[in-house]
Amino acid sequence: KLNVHIVPHTHDDVGWLKTVDQYYYGANSSIAWAGVQYILDTVVQQLSVDPTRRFIYVEVAFFSRWWREQNTEVQQEVKRLVQEGRLEFILGGWSMNDEAATHYNAIIDQMTLGLRFLNDTFGPCARPRVAWQIDPFGHSREQASLFAQMGFDGLFFGRLDYQDKETREMKLKMEEIWRGSQSLHHPEADLFTGLNENGYNPPAGFCFDAYCKDDPIMDDPTLEDNNVKQKVDDFISAAHKQAKHFRTNHIMMTMGSDFQYSNAKAWFKNLDKLMKYVNSAVRYKNCFFLWSVKSDDFFPYADAPHQFWTGYFTSRPGLKGYVRESNKYLQVCNQLETVAHLRSGMKSNLRTSKSNVLRAAMGVAQHHDAVSGTSKQHVANDYAKRLYIEIPSLNRRHCKDVISSVITEGSSNLTFCDYMNITLCDFTQNSNRFTAVVYNPLARAVSKYIRIPVDCTPSYIFVVIELVTGARLTTQLVPVSEATESVRRNRGNANCELVFLAKLPALGYNSFSVIPPISCIFVDLVYFLSFLLVVNPSDDITISNEFYSVNFNRNSGLMDSIVNIESGIKIPVHQDMLWYNGSMGNNASKQQSGKGHFYNFYVYNVIDIIVKLIVYLQGSNPLVQEVYQKFSDWAYQVVRLYKGIKHIEVEWTVGPIPVKDQWGKEVISRYETNIDSNGYFYTDANGREVLERKKNYRPTWKLNQTEPVAGNYYPVNSRIYIRDAHVQLTVLTDRSQGGSSLSSGALELMVHRRLLGEDSKGVAEPLNETGQFGDGLITRGKHWLLLDTVTSSAKQHRL
Repeated sequence: KLNVHIVPHTHDDVGWLKTVDQYYYGANSSIAWAGVQYILDTVVQQLSVDPTRRFIYVEVAFFSRWWREQNTEVQQEVKRLVQEGRLEFILGGWSMNDEAATHYNAIIDQMTLGLRFLNDTFGPCARPRVAWQIDPFGHSREQASLFAQMGFDGLFFGRLDYQDKETREMKLKMEEIWRGSQSLHHPEADLFTGLNENGYNPPAGFCFDAYCKDDPIMDDPTLEDNNVKQKVDDFISAAHKQAKHFRTNHIMMTMGSDFQYSNAKAWFKNLDKLMKYVNSAVRYKNCFFLWSVKSDDFFPYADAPHQFWTGYFTSRPGLKGYVRESNKYLQVCNQLETVAHLRSGMKSNLRTSKSNVLRAAMGVAQHHDAVSGTSKQHVANDYAKRLYIEIPSLNRRHCKDVISSVITEGSSNLTFCDYMNITLCDFTQNSNRFTAVVYNPLARAVSKYIRIPVDCTPSYIFVVIELVTGARLTTQLVPVSEATESVRRNRGNANCELVFLAKLPALGYNSFSVIPPISCIFVDLVYFLSFLLVVNPSDDITISNEFYSVNFNRNSGLMDSIVNIESGIKIPVHQDMLWYNGSMGNNASKQQSGKGHFYNFYVYNVIDIIVKLIVYLQGSNPLVQEVYQKFSDWAYQVVRLYKGIKHIEVEWTVGPIPVKDQWGKEVISRYETNIDSNGYFYTDANGREVLERKKNYRPTWKLNQTEPVAGNYYPVNSRIYIRDAHVQLTVLTDRSQGGSSLSSGALELMVHRRLLGEDSKGVAEPLNETGQFGDGLITRGKHWLLLDTVTSSAKQHRL
């Protein structure tokens, strides 16, 4: 017999076209009619009236909110349904997280939040056994590894490349074992994985939701329009067709879709009839077999020729950066809240935890339409607002309270400088005497250069004292760059950054007193700066520290070569900023890029460098050397070498991207070298293990490449590198970005996108972030460059 498993479900995005609140309550119906509270209301009612009915639910962010609103009687009924296995939670995360733009820290945190709620509320019987990632736009190997280590028995998802799916259907490989790790012993990270035939929708003709257009089952024999035979025949035909793609005599049909079951009676009544009339069963031959094993991932994803979902690897770079910053902030809050509980003797309680508010906001932000950048603009604004305010209606920031209370032992409130990304802090720039507290959430001690905005008018000289030792630290004043001035737009009066090296203990903090000099003995501890505007200097320009030397061509103003002083490696490195035209597809597709999609292979220079500002330092052995590059009025870079630091820092500032020419632009940073990479490059998976990539190639199926650029882009969560037999160039990122290597010795990362068209995938608005001032979003980020031997590179980029 062919066993057809009917799976009633709803897919409830934690924000997409509407905010998470609007989706829950059913508000803003002019955009879409969807109200999650009504879905859960009616599903529970319909499950209660018939013991044969089943339902699965996923998004704990919605369910936990609904649960708190129910009276004791309803809660007891829901507990009974869960205990009987008729209401089954699958996945169990706070949201169905994205897999390309998420960091493993945040994935674990959001899964923990949801699973702990289920366990605390219903006990072990509610523990999900199956992971359900039906809507993310591509799938990460690390995600499978994490699920396997969390104890899931299997994973099902709906989206995979159309060519891959065709191959799998033909070869009966719609189910397999996914080997999620190269380093863990098998089967520790092995996971049974099934691919849904219809994505996550019903077969054609069998959508019984109130807003579907398919006919219900009309089974009154006296009716002229009785359609039982037609419906049964259609269902059996759909089952036979699907069964041809699977190796066993068990297939699954997903009965539901986006925000369906707001009238659950319509669905269940028709499913009851369908099973009643079809259950005479179908004969089907079974056989013995072995599962195939997959060890790569499901990136990049295309749902049709020319339609690669790779633009979202970079979309909304400001939000992606803020989510990564908020993750670090949450780790600090978690750790210090634990310290507070230890001091007070209180037992930690997730439900009353002050960090739980930020944890929930971060859980929502990992959703596959949140950090991915694929939501509407007002929804993206809501995601960011939740991270910042934590409780919008109360205007309270619980984690700041926790951090201030623990570090000051309740004696005072700390001032948090939330705009350091634009070198702005009202507290420090309006004072020449303050204490800076720097916390390290890592489990190892680190040394970190700190940059604090200050007013360095001639009357100000700053001395920094490490409070725990009383030692006076070497400092340096660095002038604020033109890029920073363009971003701040006359906000704040900081014209310098005070730079010093902070040594930080593991899982702890250090405090530094910043004061004016007590006597002239301190004057030699401060490096004074002079800076000079250089246009086409007569000699090439070089900056260096103990580990690296970076040369810049005097004619182009671009990076020219890098020397690793320790290993003696010297290679030409040409770095430039360019952009793809996102408003004009290639000659075959005539498509436009959108929030998720990226089409183009036409590339343009941002502009020739028109000015170059070099900061020369007085005195010897400075803490930092900087080269300022201006590509245009909307694209800048600062290349830095810090004393004692084994990497090169490249800080990019891009925006507002101009669109008066009606061309959307997708801006990249490209590094070109003589490394013989031969089409191979390497990208990380969610900040953990690294996968090998090859241009125009997929390891498990033959690729017919329709987009030579977009079809070779992969998610870069923390690092990308190229190498040959001896030399490796690694670029680390401070947020998730899309990256590739399109020619031997080259790698590129997309840093920003602004588009005027949309990709017709449901959002119905372009990715046109206008920013705070309405003329376009400005975003700033950093790349860290490592050049070393192949054997020495891994231990550096892993740390």
